[in-house]
Amino acid sequence: MALVDDIIAFAPVNEQEAADKKIILRQLLNDPRVFDRAAMAHMACSIWVVDPEFKKTLMVYHNIYDSWSWIGGHADGEQDLQAVALRELEEETGVKNAQLLTFRDSPIFSLDVLTVDGHEKRGAYVSSHLHLNVTYFAVASMDEEIRPKPDENSGVTWMPLKRVLAASTEPWIRERVYRKLIVKTFLAAHERGLPR
Repeated sequence: MALVDDIIAFAPVNEQEAADKKIILRQLLNDPRVFDRAAMAHMACSIWVVDPEFKKTLMVYHNIYDSWSWIGGHADGEQDLQAVALRELEEETGVKNAQLLTFRDSPIFSLDVLTVDGHEKRGAYVSSHLHLNVTYFAVASMDEEIRPKPDENSGVTWMPLKRVLAASTEPWIRERVYRKLIVKTFLAAHERGLPR
């Protein structure tokens, strides 16, 4: 499976990614239901989209989390998580022409095991569970028309990277994930010779 190979080749940047990489691989190799959202720990993906200057990222105002958030969703049986991430991007924001990027020769930008608290969705209770999350990195033009997906988010905006942490109301995601993604974005911009 290409996803397993990509995760094996992924070089963690910190202790959190190293630990989460092991958990995600273990589940992928041992749980035949890992791509099914009914599993307690299941595959999900996110996409961190930046403008061509790597100074802004595309964020949605997530209705369930009541916070500005990255874009993503469940695998729902699909093993090509890159395709899922691009589909979620279009569904949640309207952006159709994003280009996937590599980071340090990897198609994966980040690996994270994310806890999801129990919540109501479309009138039904969803129990607490884990997202085994693979994040992809992409660039898109700010000229593309953006629009929200009302059943999931109530806003879409290009947000300056320096505002992301203040805009998130989720402390763990803000400090452990968004802060890391912002640093990686700066590193990726530097590697491409983009001005700061």
